[in-house]
Amino acid sequence: MISEREARLVRRAQQGDPEAFAELYERYQPTIYTYIFYRVGDAEAAEDLTADVFVRLVEKIHTFQVQDRPLLSWLYTIARNLIIDRHRRLERAPSLPLEERLVAEDDESQPAQVAERTLTRECLAKALRHLTEDQRQVILLKFVEDRSNAEVAAILAKTEGAVKALQHRALAALRRALNKEKCYEP
Repeated sequence: MISEREARLVRRAQQGDPEAFAELYERYQPTIYTYIFYRVGDAEAAEDLTADVFVRLVEKIHTFQVQDRPLLSWLYTIARNLIIDRHRRLERAPSLPLEERLVAEDDESQPAQVAERTLTRECLAKALRHLTEDQRQVILLKFVEDRSNAEVAAILAKTEGAVKALQHRALAALRRALNKEKCYEP
């Protein structure tokens, strides 16, 4: 059942109150993102689908019946339907033969180099799934986005010392995960 506080918030959103929409987004975005991410396994796709859920919220809030069920339940339904639609689109997407995919990815590289880079990226993505969310963030911010410890600390709301310790643990966990995925031999 929906709480009275949430019901008031939904009614404000149904009346077009932008602050109500902002509060709903802040309240439910992390939960919806997590739900989607663990079903699609791709952060970028999860971000896109999460954004789509909240676009639908804005477009369809007038159809939500306050007395029926909690808003989060409705958002999960929207998310599930968007995930199903995505899977259907991916199944219908034309698949290029391997040699065409390799050339399409990087026309200037040798196919063997393109294949190696692709396998390396896939292996890293699998290994990153074994890390905690904080560990993944530190690895990505430090080594993919090339940010300083101070920048990472500000983004993660941690001290620089905590970031250094987290980075150390993250690298150790990543090494173990790469070994587990058979990507790296020490």
